[in-house]
This record gives sequence, C-alpha cells and structure tokens, in this order.
Amino acid sequence: MSDYVTLTAVDGHELGAYVARPSGAPMAGLVVVQEIFGVNRHIRSVADGYAQDGFLAVAPALFDRIERGVELGYEGADMQRAMSFIPRLDAEKSLADVAAAVQFAQNDAGAKVGVIGYCYGGTIAWLAATRLRLPAVGYYGGRIANYAEEELSAPVMLHFGTQDAHIPAEEVNKIQAAHPEVEIFWYDAGHGFNCDARVSYNPEAARAARDRSLKFLKEHLA
Repeated sequence: MSDYVTLTAVDGHELGAYVARPSGAPMAGLVVVQEIFGVNRHIRSVADGYAQDGFLAVAPALFDRIERGVELGYEGADMQRAMSFIPRLDAEKSLADVAAAVQFAQNDAGAKVGVIGYCYGGTIAWLAATRLRLPAVGYYGGRIANYAEEELSAPVMLHFGTQDAHIPAEEVNKIQAAHPEVEIFWYDAGHGFNCDARVSYNPEAARAARDRSLKFLKEHLA
C-alpha cells in the first residue's frame, strides 16, 4: 500500500514524498534517500521492497527544492539532466528534507527510524548518522569522504563496488581509517550496482548488499 504525502522541512519548505506501508503494523520507519535521478521507479521499488519487510518506508523528493516532479532514467538525455542537478544540490537542505521525512515516519509508525541512501543519498545517509543520530546504510556515496572526520552518533553500514569509477578506493580507505568501527563491504561491481534499471546492475551484489542491509536495519531498529 503506497501513497504520496507533503512534508514540511524546518525552514518551511514543502516537499513531496512517496510512502510505502507494510501490510501490518510497522516494525520501524525507514527513510529511503534518492540518487540524482529523483524519486523514480527504482527508488519507489526500493521503498516498496522494505515495506514488504515490515518497514514504513518514506522517500522524500529532494529535488523539489530545485524542480518538482523529477523522475529520470539512466541513459541519454535523462543522464545529462541528472548530472545538471549535481552542482545545484545542497547537502544541508537535503538533510533538512530527510529530517522532515524522519519526523513523518516517527509520527506515523510510532517506532524507531533509520535511513538508507543510494549514490547522492548514500552521502546524505552518512550525514544522517553524524548529525541526526540515526542508524544508516549508504550505497556508493561519492562524497562521504568529504565528511569522514565527522563524529558518528549512530551505527553505519556502507556498500561500495570495486569497479566504481566514480569513487576511488583511497576515499573509502579514508572513511575506514577515520571510523574503523563502520562496517564497509566491497563487491565486484560498478557504481549503481543495486539498480536493475542500470547497465551496471549486478544482481548478486545487489542481493548480498540488501541481505546485509536488512539484517543491519532489523538489528538497530526493530
């Protein structure tokens, strides 16, 4: 069961969010943070999948601060358009929008809330652990190394691909050196390996990462 809601961030900005609900009472809330392609079919399917596992999943539309209703694919003109959003993204504002989604999930589920993010969302998930004190899972977050020195206030699990041309191993090593307690997993895969709409999709890596993520989320939220 799913629907769309409107959230209000602390600065008064209103944004949309996709909400996927479990069939019974939620075991916990989970904020699903988008890639640079908007709350598209893939991100909605991720939310739907975690709802089937018992989470109230909320995917806030971070691009609403720039342009509303953005849903992009992974090739051609859509890829070019997605890349154009990168310099206009503001991590602080994105985190405020995630915080609004967290508040909604807490109120609606009446339970603990965690964050899981992909690509750009992977970096925002890291910031949710350092600044919002929320358990977080990050997939191939390309800017996490920029915030590696921030103190963690909650458990974190990270997933990276050894064939990811966008994230040098040195950056991941920097994160691990600063936070040896963080669980970091490597997969023989490229950037975006979790997304079945991308040419880099790796079903084996996606399955292994999701199994680990689900176990982590249940351990820290259920």
